Amino acid sequence: MKLRTVRETVTGRASVDGAGVHLNRVLSRRNTEKFDPFLLLDAFDSVNPEDYIKGFPMHPHRGIETVTYLIEGEIEHQDSLGNKGVITSGACQWMTAGSGILHQEMPQPSPRMLGLQLWVNLAAKNKMTEPAYRDITPDLVTKVEDETAAVAIVAGEYKGKRGGMRGEHLPVTFLDVTVKPGQTWTLSTPADENLFVYIMQGECSLGDSTPSAAKQAVLFNYGDTVKAYSEKGARFILVHGAPLNEPIAWGGPIVMNTEEELKLAFDELDRGTFIKNR
Repeated sequence: MKLRTVRETVTGRASVDGAGVHLNRVLSRRNTEKFDPFLLLDAFDSVNPEDYIKGFPMHPHRGIETVTYLIEGEIEHQDSLGNKGVITSGACQWMTAGSGILHQEMPQPSPRMLGLQLWVNLAAKNKMTEPAYRDITPDLVTKVEDETAAVAIVAGEYKGKRGGMRGEHLPVTFLDVTVKPGQTWTLSTPADENLFVYIMQGECSLGDSTPSAAKQAVLFNYGDTVKAYSEKGARFILVHGAPLNEPIAWGGPIVMNTEEELKLAFDELDRGTFIKNR
């Protein structure tokens, strides 16, 4: 066994995006090399609808997957594929933008809006793949509980159980973990994948580190075992996947490999040829 140790702890920055949504920007361009293949992480936690109801009106994406996971709240969405629906508490919207998609996400007034959006990069060979949308409803999120923790498997596998999806282009494991007070939780992982946690609630000692607090992302060094201890209980999102080790050209909602590809994408937006008919 090789215990994963903490490589870096990132504290998010208060930001405003979309049409005026207040959020905690945890991962962004400055983190891409270390957190590869994970690009961006925006977290939100508010009891004031004025922080988020202006939402994210229709906008483009290309070259990535976006993962919107909602612990509490309600978000209406629609996209250029014809999908339309509502993300509810405990649900996940997993969207492959691929060659290009237009979508919007409009949070609805709720007692509490708690969740996050993660961008997962696509390899060069998959950047222009056909767009796809997956609605991971709460009934598809497998739950596993023992004396140490309660784990919701959004994507990937845990203790022989499968979650709502795995990822067609880049297999990603996405777990929602609640460590019980005074307990130590362990997880076996592929030794060569990048792994981080984002702490949603409480404090947690990860690996051999001192306690990390809510609203922090903790990136681990390589190893095959993760350990988490919480004195009073903690909830975090744990994500891991294989790094791509490819160049990144990032322009707003579009992430490609070269500046030429990026320029082409924005030229196509201007010309109205961004969405590809298949």
